[in-house]
Amino acid sequence: MKILDLLIKFLPSKPVFAHCDIPCGIYDPKPAQIAAQTVLKMVQKLKEIKAEPGSPEELQARNNFVRMVSVKEQHAEICKREILILWTDYFKIEHLKKFPDLHELIWKTCKLCSDNKRAVDEVKAEDLVESVDKIAGIFNETSHL
Repeated sequence: MKILDLLIKFLPSKPVFAHCDIPCGIYDPKPAQIAAQTVLKMVQKLKEIKAEPGSPEELQARNNFVRMVSVKEQHAEICKREILILWTDYFKIEHLKKFPDLHELIWKTCKLCSDNKRAVDEVKAEDLVESVDKIAGIFNETSHL
């Protein structure tokens, strides 16, 4: 063991910097964008559901409603997870220096994911799509750094 310690001490070395935990190119904002767009689409579809109470179509409308709410919530969670992966694994300090509002943008986007799980609100769903698209734009500008 002492010989190894001596070799390590006297062998030339220099710092090594890694960009990410896994091979570069694996990160992509597209899953978050697709999830955000799905949330918006489900909100739009939910607003279109119409059936008279007691009509034969009411049961199918209720079924569709429950399924669409479930899909909306699942995709809001997927979106949040994908954004957090970019935030914790991809974005680095040099990205924050170039985009100082990135931290707040990520935080607000994750909050929008939660808001969209709780509500059927087309404006919030549109805000989510827009916010995720901004993060994707920053990702695209930084992917060459």
